[in-house]
Amino acid sequence: MWAEDIDDITVEYEEDGVMVVKQEQKEIIARGTWPVLAFVYREWNPTANDYGPPKFTLRKFRKQSGTYRMESKLNIGNTVQARAISEVLKRWTDELGVTEEVEVPKVSAPRKKKS
Repeated sequence: MWAEDIDDITVEYEEDGVMVVKQEQKEIIARGTWPVLAFVYREWNPTANDYGPPKFTLRKFRKQSGTYRMESKLNIGNTVQARAISEVLKRWTDELGVTEEVEVPKVSAPRKKKS
């Protein structure tokens, strides 16, 4: 399913009435024709009858003919990997002398599904 509005993009996935992938947070990192979004999500574990630990995904979309279609993604399986990626990127930007301030997007809560 493709979204016409960037705010409607989600990673949530339902199967047989069960929310298999539950989105917990969403950030729009870049807008435009090639937007980048970051998500925190949890996957349903039927054995534990609960959602597993948080996972992360970065997704790049392409707006074409009025809809956003996913072009690529990077899934980050746990908080240790997420922290390591964050620290490497921070170190590199510090070493490169990046000084411009970046406006951190506000957290976007998942939208409620229309009934």
